[in-house]
Amino acid sequence: MTRVVLAGAGATVEDVVAVARGGAAVTAVPAVAERLEQARRVLDRVAGSGQKIYGLNTGLGANLGTAVSDDAGAFQRQLVEGRSGAVGEPLPAEVVRAAMFVRAATLAVGGSGISPHVFAALVDALNAGVHPVMPSLGSIGASDLLVMAAMARLLIGEGEAEFQGERLPAAEALSRAGLEPVELAPKDGLSLISASAVSVGHGALAVADALTVFYQQQQAGALTMEGIGANRDGLDPRLQRARPAFGQELAAGGLRTLLAGAGPAAPKTLQDPLSIRCMAPIHGALFHAIGEARKAVETELNAAADNPLVLVEDGAVLSTGNFHTAALALAFEGLGLAIAQAAAASAARFVQLTGTGRNGLPKYLSPVGGASAGFVPLQKAVGAMLAAIRHKANPVVLDFLPVSEGVEDHATQTPLAVAKCAGMIALWRRLVAFELMAAAQAVDLGEDVRLAPGTAKVHAQVRKLIRPLHEDRPLGADADRLYEALSSGKWQA
Repeated sequence: MTRVVLAGAGATVEDVVAVARGGAAVTAVPAVAERLEQARRVLDRVAGSGQKIYGLNTGLGANLGTAVSDDAGAFQRQLVEGRSGAVGEPLPAEVVRAAMFVRAATLAVGGSGISPHVFAALVDALNAGVHPVMPSLGSIGASDLLVMAAMARLLIGEGEAEFQGERLPAAEALSRAGLEPVELAPKDGLSLISASAVSVGHGALAVADALTVFYQQQQAGALTMEGIGANRDGLDPRLQRARPAFGQELAAGGLRTLLAGAGPAAPKTLQDPLSIRCMAPIHGALFHAIGEARKAVETELNAAADNPLVLVEDGAVLSTGNFHTAALALAFEGLGLAIAQAAAASAARFVQLTGTGRNGLPKYLSPVGGASAGFVPLQKAVGAMLAAIRHKANPVVLDFLPVSEGVEDHATQTPLAVAKCAGMIALWRRLVAFELMAAAQAVDLGEDVRLAPGTAKVHAQVRKLIRPLHEDRPLGADADRLYEALSSGKWQA
């Protein structure tokens, strides 16, 4: 079995994917346990000195001025139960697993002061495949407090969990997995829930998906260039060096690789429509935006973002704003806009391919002509998908409401920014499937088209899944079949 090792640093997007989707086991290096013990000792010592510590001996939010003088462990349980206010459809299991892994990774950094046995219980539940049923609505991006409460409740044996395909009471799920509920020490409950792990985990999965679709979009774009007989001068590396915009050289280089070795046919026009001629700068900007989102995710994934934060070397405990994920939200808003821009270009290329006939291609890509609809009805589906993408591209980072008596008067809406970006990626992949279908049909109908080895492989993958259009037939099922292959790892081009 694949293993991902937590060291308090160096965790990656790929680690999140391996655990969330691949079922990789999670372990921690011995130094993590030592770091947790040290932080716990500092926390206990500072608390014993009488210093006010948020969420340990004080209330939360607007209750900040309320002292907690009773059993501090019991207060942590109360704190978790009282913040279990998330509602709505449960998050998918892969997002829940991603969130559990992210919280374990950030706890391993050592700034939370969490009890080592609680950290171990989280890792054990993750490895055993016991996942909380985590409602999706409740976070405004000032940590994912209410949503994360489901994970904390699981560890104390409360709420519901999924285990081996069944939805069970949490205590029963733990028991079946050979695990037991944990007792929370002071601050343990807050350490579990005051984190942006859902946003970060979901974001990591979105980054991985965006990168995959980026390469699929490159393949579709290159096949379109072959099918339409595009002028490839715009990919000349000298032009990319003349204007080295974000990612442009990389995107152009990738397209050149896909097109290398193609037949010597002359381009059919001096300048192609902008969706084709400007493919490298459009795709390059997208690749850069994916990289920025990755940086934002991996910063959070390896950060001590707790409030309050235990500073072991200084022997101090300080209140922070490190849980506030403004940079992460903005990175995903930017990624969403970049996806929308690339998707709009893909849609435009589809219309160019399937319209009244460009560069010698038959009308609607129909080999029979006449009253045949060919591919043109699919322009409506493309328009619908692009409209949905553009709608999701609208920013949400400013859509917050001051809460908790004005104490929490700013928010980032990071989980919503990430979720809508993930939805855009799925729609964008559907557009890529449509472009691949049309480009493959254009290649089949073109005269003297001699594909490059790279685009020939892409064309062969399309034809492995769907046959050429000879007469009108329902094409929606073909598009779904191609989308499923692009989404599931069956696409081997």
